Amino acid sequence: MTSPGRDRLRELLDAVLDEDNRSLADMAGDAYASPFHFSRQVSGGAGESPVALRRRVVLERAAWQLRHGAPVTEVAFAAGYESVEGFSRAFARAYGRNPSSAAPGGKRDADWLPAPNGIHFHPPSSLWVSDEPVRRGGDEVTALLVHHGVEDTRGLLELAKGLPDEEYRRVRAAGLSVLPWDGAEETLAAVLDHLVWSLEVWVASLEGADTPDHGPDDAAALLDRHDAVAPRWLAAVRDVARRGAWNDRLVDALCDPPESFVLGSVVAHVLTYSAHRRQLARHWLREAGVAVDAGDPIEWLSRRDR
Repeated sequence: MTSPGRDRLRELLDAVLDEDNRSLADMAGDAYASPFHFSRQVSGGAGESPVALRRRVVLERAAWQLRHGAPVTEVAFAAGYESVEGFSRAFARAYGRNPSSAAPGGKRDADWLPAPNGIHFHPPSSLWVSDEPVRRGGDEVTALLVHHGVEDTRGLLELAKGLPDEEYRRVRAAGLSVLPWDGAEETLAAVLDHLVWSLEVWVASLEGADTPDHGPDDAAALLDRHDAVAPRWLAAVRDVARRGAWNDRLVDALCDPPESFVLGSVVAHVLTYSAHRRQLARHWLREAGVAVDAGDPIEWLSRRDR
């Protein structure tokens, strides 16, 4: 039985796509269900049999690996095929071309095959659950908050560059933790670092990139990191808005255990905790003797419109 709060969709998909589960019996055993019951659950929830779902997503992963230069033989065996010939036949049936003709580049969904459920491979090791585009309005407000967030963060980093290191790293709230999994944020340095790091991690997840390296946290370095990630974050949110994809779901295998996230909730999460951390940074900059504005989006937009 699934315990309260568990993501049953993720559990079923994990069982279907686990590298060690090559048969329906393996998948069902991993999900603590009989093959018959497991097949009914997956087919009923996803509109696709477990075997067909696994085969399609594995081929999508193979197409992505081939476009990024992996050898056909390596990809074939990683996909669970016993021979390159068998893999090549399956790939050609699915894509209408030989695996050796895969071209580099392309968008995130370039390798997606037709699916009845919107479940697709999302590189490097995740799933993307696509929803039909539904316009819900409010995109303009979201865009304003996102732009204000990145520009406001940049302004705070510029102010922090002028602080002596002992002020920048002074413990100002012993034991403070904004989010339990992020650790302590007792200093201005830690709060500003988490502002940038949060964007870096979420952008990597949305782009299908590996978890980024955590760079240095002095204010000048954070400014460079922010200037590198901010345009990518803006582009990612614009893409979600353009496609009306706020209800698309990313199943992120980089989490432990993997979790599924609705894209709209990801943007809301970033905006919420960015605003909180920016106000903390303002309070501590004032404590350090730095004059700083209120961070009001009304004032920010008024200045931009002058």
